[in-house]
Amino acid sequence: VFPRLVALVIGLPCLTIIANFAALGGGIVAAWLYSDIPPAAFIDRLRVAIDLSTIFAGLIKAPFMALIIGIIASVEGMKVGGSAESLGLHVTASVVKSIFIVIILDGLFAMFYAAIGF
Repeated sequence: VFPRLVALVIGLPCLTIIANFAALGGGIVAAWLYSDIPPAAFIDRLRVAIDLSTIFAGLIKAPFMALIIGIIASVEGMKVGGSAESLGLHVTASVVKSIFIVIILDGLFAMFYAAIGF
């Protein structure tokens, strides 16, 4: 279990960085196609609207979320019996619990960031 948790804690921040670039690229294309905002103007406005603390806030959360998801998935995986039905039930339980706990943890991070003025 431990090597998979470590891999998840390393992999999820990497996926977060890739997702951030994909979202920004999609935003640039959508703004250019639908609003005639050139990419250079989009990037200039982006620099004004977002600072590095916003990016780091998401990157700091990613390993914690990965650890929670990995622990929940591991616990549910250890409960699986010898049938496909048991596997399906525990996978579903793992996904539902992970989503719920990630939402709760995200709220706690938001309160923490607001308290420290981040």
